[in-house]
Amino acid sequence: MMAAMYLDRTDAGKKLAARLVSEEYPDPVVFALPRGGVPVAVEVARALGAPLDLLLVRKLGMPGHAELAAGAVVEGGGIVFNDAILAHYRLTQGDFAGAIAEKEAEIAARRRAWLDGREPADIAGRTAIVVDDGIATGATFKAALKGLRRMNPARIVAAVPVGPADTVDQLRALADDVICLDCPEPFYAVGGHYADFTQTSDAEVARLMQDYRAEQEDKK
Repeated sequence: MMAAMYLDRTDAGKKLAARLVSEEYPDPVVFALPRGGVPVAVEVARALGAPLDLLLVRKLGMPGHAELAAGAVVEGGGIVFNDAILAHYRLTQGDFAGAIAEKEAEIAARRRAWLDGREPADIAGRTAIVVDDGIATGATFKAALKGLRRMNPARIVAAVPVGPADTVDQLRALADDVICLDCPEPFYAVGGHYADFTQTSDAEVARLMQDYRAEQEDKK
């Protein structure tokens, strides 16, 4: 078994931040995919001196097959559907009206819990940098990027510490730049490339976001 690439998410965040700083993206806003992406994104936002927000995404599961994604609800970016899945099962977007309302309510509840209800960042004309602790299939990440595009950023950057090469390549159709520090072969589950991959809790997400906001306020 190969040695872990990263000690923990903070270590991964610092290494990812060093790469992103070197790119000198103009007017960046950093978005974390919670929960695991938050400790990584904090380090990126800190290094860039950038605002930090959460990109809240909830999967729309197929009726009776919750693990099969028919699409996703992206906060601020509307609904992203997998048209091939819908066509195969002869479903329409209207069939998901109830599920969409439920997911929108979940997103609103998470923004209240994690961000004290703070309004999402306005990214029109800015560089949106989307950060997670890694990708495997990338389904949620892809939905997030599609939804984010509708918010009219000047540029979208997908940034992760680790992921399989084929999934990373798929992201290139959805982002202007894709930065993945390591694409190991063979690729294990994301957690297999971390020495410490302890689950990030709701409380930790809220604390990290609150602490970073206070830190930025102190600099004003």
